[in-house]
Amino acid sequence: METKEFKAESKRLLEMMINSIYSQREVFLRELISNASDAIDKIYYRALSDDAITFHKEDYYIKIKADKQKRTLTITDSGIGMTKEELENNLGTIAKSGSFAFKNETVLKDGHDIIGQFGVGFYAAFMVADVVTVTSKSLDSSIAYKWQSKGADGYTIEEAAKEQVGTEIVLTLKENSEEDQYDEFLDEHRLKQIIKKYSDFIRYPIKMDVSVSAPEQDENGEFAEFVEEQTINSMVPIWRKNKSELTDEDYERFYEDKRYGFDKPLTHIHVSVDGAIRYNAILYVPEKAPFDYYSKEYEKGVELYSNGVLIMEKCADLLPDYFSFVKGLVDSEDLSLNISREMLQHDRQLKKIEKNITKKIKGQLKTLLKDEREKYEAFYQSFGRQLKFGVYNDFGANKEMLEDLLLFYSSKEKKLVSLDEYISKMADEQKYIYYATGESIERINKLPQTELVADEGYEILYFTDDIDEFAIKMLHVYKDKEFKSVSSSDLGINVNDKETTETEEEVKPLLQFMKEALNGKVKDVKISTRLKSHPVCLSTEGELTIEMEKILNAMPDSQGVTADKVLEINTSHEVFQSLKTAFAQDNDKLTLYTNLLYNQALLIEGLPIEDPVEFTNNICKIMG
Repeated sequence: METKEFKAESKRLLEMMINSIYSQREVFLRELISNASDAIDKIYYRALSDDAITFHKEDYYIKIKADKQKRTLTITDSGIGMTKEELENNLGTIAKSGSFAFKNETVLKDGHDIIGQFGVGFYAAFMVADVVTVTSKSLDSSIAYKWQSKGADGYTIEEAAKEQVGTEIVLTLKENSEEDQYDEFLDEHRLKQIIKKYSDFIRYPIKMDVSVSAPEQDENGEFAEFVEEQTINSMVPIWRKNKSELTDEDYERFYEDKRYGFDKPLTHIHVSVDGAIRYNAILYVPEKAPFDYYSKEYEKGVELYSNGVLIMEKCADLLPDYFSFVKGLVDSEDLSLNISREMLQHDRQLKKIEKNITKKIKGQLKTLLKDEREKYEAFYQSFGRQLKFGVYNDFGANKEMLEDLLLFYSSKEKKLVSLDEYISKMADEQKYIYYATGESIERINKLPQTELVADEGYEILYFTDDIDEFAIKMLHVYKDKEFKSVSSSDLGINVNDKETTETEEEVKPLLQFMKEALNGKVKDVKISTRLKSHPVCLSTEGELTIEMEKILNAMPDSQGVTADKVLEINTSHEVFQSLKTAFAQDNDKLTLYTNLLYNQALLIEGLPIEDPVEFTNNICKIMG
């Protein structure tokens, strides 16, 4: 019997394909099962045009059998089979696909599609097998043939004995090595695991003889072991069912079965698109963030299927970063797959799907915000930070997509409010959306800078997350309303009619002395128009605020950036009289008071004082 060389490429090409194209060895079984499914589909399509063939779906199956003694794994199907010429053409030529040619010649309908279009999947068998033997009898031939190969050296074809139409592939597995344990592909539980992972939704039953135990009938309490044939795969994917057939419990059960999370999903999105690009998707918004969500170790992405066959466990390209919390899957009939099912062409098809499901996710979150506020706030507690980072990231490219999903604590409502809700309650004369930053709601409540804005009756948004102010700076405005920090030097509030005990001109020499005493620590010292009960506070000029300064300086590569601080003095406070007296009588005491007030303002802001020892000594001097 003559050994024929492969028509395509060299031994090096075959080695490259079986060692480099596939990321995991286990996918060989996925490829062979997909090819078996194609073979059955071909009979189905033949039956549509040939009255002599009657297609009963229940007669068609795929069978997996492991023999540990012989170290063989057999995949059998009842599909259309291959003639000698087809074995020669389809298996003798690397990367030539009979399924691809069949698809081009056939108008596909009724939800069937050919999976194995790509011509390389069969050769994945050589990742785990020393010898691959294919015995096939075609629907169009009375003679069966056996194709056998040990790899790149070539193959043989000869007549064989096989009564039933279909194909049997026998893999003689490689011997175990220190690096690889090929025995795993003879283990019943491991095989079931691989089938469920990749081929659970193949539309024909994948059968396997499985060991089971059951109580013996004599009621001794003992169990008998026996083998029974079981169907391993589910066959009908939930995402191809009509939404009207499914309940919330069905979606929750699927979430649990797929191990998307240990929580229950807050909501689900079921998408079916039958247009220029056909795909189905089931997406979930989890209730809680995974423990590693805000770490570098977290890997985003949804499962990607092609015609019910798992291609990628985490396809990152289907989700924007700001929606990386979404779990679920997309199953497409039209994705361009290149060489093997694991290598996606990053083309417009994938981009269109990503764009569409992004809109669907946004729409579902808006619905939650509007109709199920408690659920939305639970989601926001876990993932609001991600939305805010999405606003800030990429120079604000996605801010319009996300801005109406943001929530912040309200000084008036004493709860989270959206920006739309804030604007709807703004006073007619109010120019800005006011916000205050701090480590907690409790600390912000005590900030002196909030007094004037609160006194005007204006609502203040509380920013307690370190990303908040950066995101808002990126937004800058929302529906033509500019954001303004309560610490800003210009609050846009008319204070001319407010009573003041002193004018700036009258106390200018005093303020100038205090500024010089602080020796460059502040940009200026001014009379405050915002303070009511507190003697002193810090405000800022420019874009960089004190809270941003703290965050930036806490980073590992801190450059020591500082905000332009202004020390504001409340002339209505009794402390100011002490300043005036000291200015008139004792400049050393005024310097002492100035440093005390400056350090007090730093402490209010949560900033470190430069010299704690000097600060405590100064307090002792005052007490003395």
